[in-house]
Amino acid sequence: MRRSDVRLLFSYDRWATARVLNTAEDMSPEAWAQPSAVGDRSLGGILVHALGAHARWRNAWHGTGERPRPEDEPLPSVAELRGQWVAEWDALDAYLASLDEGAPDGIWDGLPLWQPMVHVVNHGTQHRSEAAVILTGAGHSPGELDFIDFLTEAMRG
Repeated sequence: MRRSDVRLLFSYDRWATARVLNTAEDMSPEAWAQPSAVGDRSLGGILVHALGAHARWRNAWHGTGERPRPEDEPLPSVAELRGQWVAEWDALDAYLASLDEGAPDGIWDGLPLWQPMVHVVNHGTQHRSEAAVILTGAGHSPGELDFIDFLTEAMRG
């Protein structure tokens, strides 16, 4: 897998996460923090966990030694979480830019690097799906989050 392929997958991940965050802005602070029927996390907790996992994996690949745990911090507002996601996306962009085109085929921790990268995108898909269930149940569907919808929208510019 090439770096450009990985960048496309992470662009999709960003697009879909932004759609969920945009929709979550319509939720009250109480609904944002309320325990959900989807598991032991609130809507906000789900999206904070997705951010934490994303950041931990990126730091592991980059070898920074950092293991951020935003899940252990007080629940941020949607706007605060969006700011944290933007910072993570910027850090991911910088990391990906530092890689050679063929770097995702290199071995990281016994696996081709692209495999844990795809895992992170897939992990985000799981948690966005959980968030979408909560949002839709509250009458605030984020709409289609499929990869093909991202590609169609990207092609239209």
